[in-house]
Formats: sequence, C-alpha cells, structure tokens
Amino acid sequence: MDIITVCGNGIGSSLMLAMKIEEICRENNIKANVESTDFNSAQGKKADLIITVKELAQQFDNREVAVVRSYINKKKITEDVLEIIKKKFMELNKDSVK
Repeated sequence: MDIITVCGNGIGSSLMLAMKIEEICRENNIKANVESTDFNSAQGKKADLIITVKELAQQFDNREVAVVRSYINKKKITEDVLEIIKKKFMELNKDSVK
C-alpha cells in the first residue's frame, strides 16, 4: 500500500505526519510505504491514499484522500485515519487474503 502525506511545502509537517502514519501502520500490522511530499509534487505521484489537512484535501480531484486534524498529534491522527487505512489495505489485499 502506497501512502503519501502532503503539506504545503513538503518539508516539516508532511514528514512528521509520515512518521506518525508509519508508526500507526506498524502497530496495526499494515504494510505501507509512506512518503512525504509537497502539494505540487503530490499531484503527479501515484498513491493508494493521500493523507493531508482539510484545506489541501479539497484540491485533490479524483484521488482517494483522508483528512487529518493534526500533522503531529498521534491520537488525533489515529482517530482520523486508522479505519480508512485498514479499509484500503483490506481492499488492496482482498485477493491475497483468503
């Protein structure tokens, strides 16, 4: 599963978010490649899921986007996206899990 975390500049906030998403995935036995990037670069990247804040999420057309309230608060991030990540992971692996 490929996940991109996005912030305006792709330097600090999206990197912190990527680290939290990696932790959450690891703790829940979800295999994911997580990459942080800026908004403009994210437009041209392929990903199964994009994770960002509401202000940027609305600008991704025809992409699967999960919205977080915080780039650094792990509890809030988990509340916001864990079920979405689990659902997407199961969807992507449904043929291999029988």
